[in-house]
Amino acid sequence: MAERPTIAKIAEQAGVSVPTVSKVLNGRADVAAATRARIESLIQEHGYRRRSSSTAAGPMIDLVFNQLGGEWAMELIRGVEEVVRAEGVELVLSECGGALRPRQEWIESVLNRRPLGVIMVFSDLDADQRAQLEARRIPFVVVDPVGDVGDDVPSIGSANWNGGRLATTHLRTLGHTRIGMIGGPIETLCSRQRVDGYTDALRSTGAEVDPTLIRWADFEVAGAHREALVLLRAADRPTAIFAGSDMQALGVYQAARELGLEVPRDLSVVGYDDLPVAQWVTPTLTTVHQPLHQMAELATRVVLDLSRGRTPTALRLDLAVDLRIRQSTAPR
Repeated sequence: MAERPTIAKIAEQAGVSVPTVSKVLNGRADVAAATRARIESLIQEHGYRRRSSSTAAGPMIDLVFNQLGGEWAMELIRGVEEVVRAEGVELVLSECGGALRPRQEWIESVLNRRPLGVIMVFSDLDADQRAQLEARRIPFVVVDPVGDVGDDVPSIGSANWNGGRLATTHLRTLGHTRIGMIGGPIETLCSRQRVDGYTDALRSTGAEVDPTLIRWADFEVAGAHREALVLLRAADRPTAIFAGSDMQALGVYQAARELGLEVPRDLSVVGYDDLPVAQWVTPTLTTVHQPLHQMAELATRVVLDLSRGRTPTALRLDLAVDLRIRQSTAPR
């Protein structure tokens, strides 16, 4: 029977002290990068695991958002909760405070909790953080990746390019030629994909792509409100706006009201996500339905499979989207 790896053995092979290995195991930041990498490699090579404490908490999954709050996050939380509840697994919620990557303090808390896995929503890990999780055999899955996470990282997204194309094609079939676009943060992959779908739909239907009609903001109401005012105050204003999220669409509604424009008589609006609020507002919002609940369920099943040593059938999944036509769009 193979000898169980010990901290002392790993320290000896790495040429460091036992406390230094302990610091790395606990995710402490005060270890030189090269030393940390050497120790992480040995931890992974030996498959070192801490002995479980008799007082340890039950199995859990960490769900990490770049920012908590709003219906978008709630839809994802509900999807994860549905799976973990049936599996008898606890859910721990964390946020990155608006950043796209969590702080090192979060890594330290995860390494102390030893969850079954981690689900990153609209956020990502740097190479060192990934190495720390991989060395402890803590799998992670990314939902709605911020950037290209690579072929070796499990990720669940949706067909953002096609969603942008569906929304814009709908407005073109209604006769709109001046169509504004308010994208999400330009550094995020899903935002760029939705804008790319918008521009492709314009070109393929013979409409001009006017760069002055493309604006960028965050996915919230205030940023879209600001950018919508810029678009709608222009001399040759758009007759329709495609917003990169339903919350952005609410910002467009607000800007239209302030300028005395009526939706959809004076301005057609399309959103993205199909949150419950899309059916609460007046007029009800035409929007691209993104299967947030299903994305969260799938991510949870993938991370649980990985924690049990099962290989998912596919590491990268982009779920289909469709257009929900309601009252906020009308013929030009």
